[in-house]
Amino acid sequence: MSFSGNIKEELERLIAPSRHCQLAELAAIYDFCGKETEERDGKMVISSENELAVRKCFTLLKKTFNMNKDYRQNEPLYRKIGAQYRLEIEDAKDADRIRSAVKVTEDVMRSCCRRAYIRGAFLAAGSVSDPEKSYHLEIVCQDERRAHFLAGLLESFEIQAKIILRKKYHVLYVKDGTKIVETLNVMGAHIALMDFENMRILKEMRNTVNRKVNCETANIQKTVTAAQRQIDDIRHLMSIDAYKELSAELKEMAELRIAHPEASLKELGELSTPALGKSGVNHRLRKLSRIAQETLHPKTTGLR
Repeated sequence: MSFSGNIKEELERLIAPSRHCQLAELAAIYDFCGKETEERDGKMVISSENELAVRKCFTLLKKTFNMNKDYRQNEPLYRKIGAQYRLEIEDAKDADRIRSAVKVTEDVMRSCCRRAYIRGAFLAAGSVSDPEKSYHLEIVCQDERRAHFLAGLLESFEIQAKIILRKKYHVLYVKDGTKIVETLNVMGAHIALMDFENMRILKEMRNTVNRKVNCETANIQKTVTAAQRQIDDIRHLMSIDAYKELSAELKEMAELRIAHPEASLKELGELSTPALGKSGVNHRLRKLSRIAQETLHPKTTGLR
């Protein structure tokens, strides 16, 4: 199962103890899964490809309105029709009673109810990408009003969400890993939160190791390239009369570099007589290279 699927399974099992929180979560599922076009005859319809959202809605209806029996004989309250799971309340009075109870506004919602509403919205229309690949939480909203209402609820928990228009839907999303963790905590998905954090830590450790390896590899490559260039210059000098004119110190450094092609500047300095620091070794090698280049390109550099 996907990471999002695991989160929704956890949220589907989570039942708030208070009726007002149950109603807030029920309101979110209704807002994000309700079929308003079918309410003209008084019927209430909840429809989704996500069975967990419809099942949670069924559970909350039973708890908040004591609906413990099916509305049709020999048929369940919700059923699958094609790719959709569908819950129908055909009694107009019951449907009106439920619709009246699930009308919520941000200014009168308690903190616990805001958490429940966010949980219901995610269960109905949310997803989280695999944290091993990327950090992205989103909730698809049917219209701009719902998107801004939900963004306001998240803002009350200091979680800043952005909204984009994708085809005909307004999509609320969070891309910051820390804020996704906070959102999971707000919804009560604590097992998923721990899984997310574990994967995030492993990912960051791998990225840190990769950066260090890449940096060290690049440094090694630079050192090898520089050493090879120095050796080429020294061999060129040794093949011409200019080498005889070099000072004893430069000749010693040239011979050390040829004899120890993989040695670092520090190691070459320790082999010198007397010992030199890295800056002293670098100065002599640069001077050898400059002299070599001057013999190769006397017109452009000029002998000095």
